[in-house]
This record gives sequence, C-alpha cells and structure tokens, in this order.
Amino acid sequence: MKQSAYKQAGVDIDAGAQLVEKIKPAVKSTNRSGTMSGIGGFGALFDPKAAGYVDPILVSATDGVGTKLKIAIDTDIHNTVGIDLVAMCVNDLIVQGAEPLFFLDYFACGQLKVEEASAVIEGIAKGCAQANCALIGGETAEMPGMYAVSDYDLAGFTVGAVERNEILDGTTIKEGDVILGLAASGLHSNGYSLVRKIISETQGYGYDSECPFVKGQKFAQTLLTPTRIYVKSILETLKLRNSEEERLIKGLANITGGGLLENIPRSLPEGLGAVLDANSWVLPPLFKWLAEAGDLSTDDMARTLNCGIGMVVICTAKDQEALTKTLEEQGETVFSIGKVKMTGQAERVIIQNTETAWKSP
Repeated sequence: MKQSAYKQAGVDIDAGAQLVEKIKPAVKSTNRSGTMSGIGGFGALFDPKAAGYVDPILVSATDGVGTKLKIAIDTDIHNTVGIDLVAMCVNDLIVQGAEPLFFLDYFACGQLKVEEASAVIEGIAKGCAQANCALIGGETAEMPGMYAVSDYDLAGFTVGAVERNEILDGTTIKEGDVILGLAASGLHSNGYSLVRKIISETQGYGYDSECPFVKGQKFAQTLLTPTRIYVKSILETLKLRNSEEERLIKGLANITGGGLLENIPRSLPEGLGAVLDANSWVLPPLFKWLAEAGDLSTDDMARTLNCGIGMVVICTAKDQEALTKTLEEQGETVFSIGKVKMTGQAERVIIQNTETAWKSP
C-alpha cells in the first residue's frame, strides 16, 4: 500500500490517533465535578454550577516549562515535565484564591513518538490529579521543519473559579504583616538556561554525573524533580476565618520567573515592600552549589531562582500560628521569612544576611 503523501512529508496522522487512544485512561482519571465532555471533540465543556459555584469569577493562566524540557529530551526522561506544566499554571491561579477547574495542553514536536508523548501527557494527568482539575482537552501538533526530530515543546492553559466576594487581591495587607515561605521541591521550572550553562559549560558535568552536593544522586534526577503543586494545601488553608469571617490568608505570591525579588511585590499594595531574613530558612544544597559554581551574586540568585521558597503566604502576626499549623498538616514545610514594611527604597524586596546565609564558610 502506498504511503500517504502527508506521512511522506513527515506528519503521521495514525500516530496521532494512536496517542489519543493511549492517553484516554489517564485523561479520564482526572474527571471531577463539572466535567461534561471527554477528549476527542472540537471543544470541551465544563459546568461551574455543577462544580458548586454560585456567582463565580473565572480566572485563567497559561505557561510552559521552559528549557527544563531540554534536560528531559537529552536524558530521555519524559514522565515529570507534564507535572511541571500543570504546576506552572495552577500555582498562578491559586494566588488569587481561585480553584483550578480544568486544564488543556499543547504538545508540539518534530516527529510524534507515541510512547514519549504519552509519558508527557500522563505526567500532565498526574499534575491535574494533584491539583484536582480536569484535563479536558489539548492539541498535538507534529511540525517537521519547525522542530528537530527529537525536540518537542509544551504549553498549558488552565481556568479556575472563585466566588465574586472571595477574590484574594492583597488589598488588606498592611505594614507589620508576616511573610511565610513554603518550601520548594527544587528549582521548579525557572532559571534552567542559567542552570544548564553552569552545569555543562562552566563545570563540565553531564546529566548522568553524580551531584557533588548530594551523594548517590545524578544531576538528571535532581534537575527533573517536578515543581511542587500547592493547590490543595492552599485551598484548605483559605477556609480558615477570623471572628469577623475574614480569611486568615491576606495574600499569596507564586515564586516563579523573577524569583523572590520580582514576585512578592506583585501581591502587595502600592507603597509596601518586604524585608526578608535569609537566615530564617535553609538554602537547599543545590542552590548553594549553583551560587558557588556559577559565581552568582546574591541579587542574581534572588532574581533568577526561587532559593528554596516556592510560595509566599502573607497574614497578620496573630494568625501566623494557626496558618502554619494548618499548612504543616497539609504537608507543607513552612518558614517565617520576613515582614511587610514601608521600605522607602526603589527595591521593594530587601533580603538581609544573604552574604552569610547563602555562601559557604
């Protein structure tokens, strides 16, 4: 039988159909209240009323995984970057108090390899399960000539909802409020262009090399640790109220691209900043090694990497203990890392003691 002209041009429609069938069980496992349709249609349906909302405001976010994908491709380890993709989107939604409802993915490649693509999408389904959002659709694009045969790229799109009177906008944050930091699982998905350069070019390591800072662990394992998803723990903690029926959480900041310096101000009212103490949390060994191996300034560290803090929670001093207790019960590691203050400086985030806390003696 003559091969189709489209397949000769590099696009295998049969492989695409095979992929859809292969991932259906993983996709179905993410169904939640409000889901109205499965994959395969032209559009996906979701019912916010069935999800329990009365007067919902929809909140949306989109993101990718960045050059962390190069490590997955180079090491042929594809089952974790899908979790990263979901995390990068849903962690942005939660800072406004929104619950992620559904997720769509875009997978583009030079040549569709069914096993590889299914590993990625099964990771996406796993991330959706962690965030309790439904994977209700997506797109697989095979584009020879646009991407090299071995390359692929990912984009994610998520929509969440929050009741109109429950939007978390940070307007109640005041000077003197406490800043809590939730531990990151690793680098998450930011700064990888710099990280790859330090490891490969500056230090000459391969991804199968043993990490000099963790005995018995290879760089591939460390670098492909998935981004932590904070959705369930934050949603549970958002239920806490004071005597005036106000949420104990006054603000949240996802520490993503731009690090601590750029992301915390996004959740603060104008005129307020943050003063953090680097001695108040432990800089993970990976970050300390990168600082030394790459000769990074503390400003570079705080603006490029999460430095071990993946999410910031802002509350009053009197509510700190109750919030910390609930977050820890939800599996989070919590540090009290600073306070909201009028900084009086151009830099709205000041991190004290970095030279001693972030540098080896």
